[in-house]
Amino acid sequence: MEDHTATGAGARPAPALRRYVDSYVGFDLRGLPAGVHCGPPGRALTVVISLSDDPLRVAAGVDDGSPVTRFSGVAGGLMCRSVAIHHDGRQRGVQVALTPLGARALYGMPAAELAHQLVPLDELLGALAGELSDRLRAASTWAARFAVLDELLLRAVGRGAHAGHEHRVRPEVAEAWRRLVAARGGVQVGALAAELGWSRRYLTERFRGELGLSPKTFARVLRFAQAHELAAVADPLPWGEVAAVSGYADQAHLVRDWREFTGRSPTVWRRGEVLLGAG
Repeated sequence: MEDHTATGAGARPAPALRRYVDSYVGFDLRGLPAGVHCGPPGRALTVVISLSDDPLRVAAGVDDGSPVTRFSGVAGGLMCRSVAIHHDGRQRGVQVALTPLGARALYGMPAAELAHQLVPLDELLGALAGELSDRLRAASTWAARFAVLDELLLRAVGRGAHAGHEHRVRPEVAEAWRRLVAARGGVQVGALAAELGWSRRYLTERFRGELGLSPKTFARVLRFAQAHELAAVADPLPWGEVAAVSGYADQAHLVRDWREFTGRSPTVWRRGEVLLGAG
């Protein structure tokens, strides 16, 4: 197998953006075998912008017959399953992780309107998406690209505020999201609702209405995301230890969730995932 190279960088956004944008990651992977990468569900809404001439080829599900769509830039809401990223052994681009507040601030809509969807970025940002893509490609360093993201995303937030878009999420919903993320899903939803002064049913309705997932489902996604992070490193723990560290009752519980969120068993996923340890 040809040796692969993996370069890239990560950064936090400008302070004025941090309520809306969690992180930036630039990636440049080459020399990998062609294949399909499972993009797992997680805590953030994701934006990916290609820095190569080839568009991103993405399907909304793995091994389930979902059609492959080409995007120069793509935005996704919160998901309950992995997306399939088809590639020829190379991937070069920038990934932006948005908080749920980011959907309102940047797109003028609650995150729930994007849940379980992949949308061309220009449908959400208009001409700003084209300018963003052009300027990211023209920049010669990751630091310069991240500065471009800061500038244009701040412009998008300002444009939304000027247009009267409501950035505010109910503080109880924002606090529930924060608590779930901080505990990686290890929170009892009923107890959390009581602490917020709401019934479990009302919290579930308001949370789903804002984010597109119920608190219970989001907690399961967060637990899976931790397990996926542990399993995707070059020298991972045994599956039983991954399950225990991530808060699963046992390995069988992990396997059930893994099948649900990736469409594959952990063993089949590891055998087919070509980007393991690439970063």
